[in-house]
Amino acid sequence: MEKHIAGNIGVIFPTFEEYPNRLDKKNIIPFIPQKENYRYGVNDLITFFATKDISTLLLINPDNPSGNFIASKDIFTLIAWCKRKHISLIVDESFVDFADDSPNNSLLHNDILEKYKDLVVIKSISKSYGVPGLRLGVACSSDIELINKLKKELSIWNINSFGEFYMQLFGKYSTDYQKACELFREERKRFYHKLQDIPYLKVFPSQANFFLCEIIEKYTSDELGIQLLKRNILISNCNTKSHIDTKKQFIRIAIRDQKDNNKLISALKCL
Repeated sequence: MEKHIAGNIGVIFPTFEEYPNRLDKKNIIPFIPQKENYRYGVNDLITFFATKDISTLLLINPDNPSGNFIASKDIFTLIAWCKRKHISLIVDESFVDFADDSPNNSLLHNDILEKYKDLVVIKSISKSYGVPGLRLGVACSSDIELINKLKKELSIWNINSFGEFYMQLFGKYSTDYQKACELFREERKRFYHKLQDIPYLKVFPSQANFFLCEIIEKYTSDELGIQLLKRNILISNCNTKSHIDTKKQFIRIAIRDQKDNNKLISALKCL
């Protein structure tokens, strides 16, 4: 995909590092949210990029690692603005299934893609369905020329037999999957409130399957990570991410099932 991006690209930081790592640094126009908890909305993006020379804007929604989320009704405002400015919009919605009212917040619909030719929607199936080893994902657009270019760059065997078998099966369980997503959202709310009881953590609201947390006292992100690793619990140190406030300490915590989440709460309370 990066080979087909001409000109400058707007990137929201902190972000999933694989995107900026594949781009020429001189062509990246960074947007760093100035609001608390790395929150931002469509108006923040439009105001910032209105005076910037960009040909493409990348939006991860829900965002990684902040968990920030922009509902589709506002996304359409951004899409319309990008269309007027002749800016291509890439939306990575790999975590959208975890968001509230997710069926109505996905852009993966033919009528939407057909209407907005400069819109590209990316989704990693690995994230939502918990099958990272299969390396499955999609890139969707009504820009036939772009799609043909992407196809030419794919290997002949771009999906293995395990992935193909999985794709044949997962559609049969869509109802069960939606129920599981709803149970996940309920657990996320419960887990969020439990994390509020940890005095040295500030937990950011999230619409994804993780929480970005600021460690406000007692430990650095490295120190807390080591302490939890001794208890066979692995968290992500977010202080390694570009454009994050290095004067503060940040970690990212995955939201798992109630048993695992309770284990983490207990460990954090004991430290």
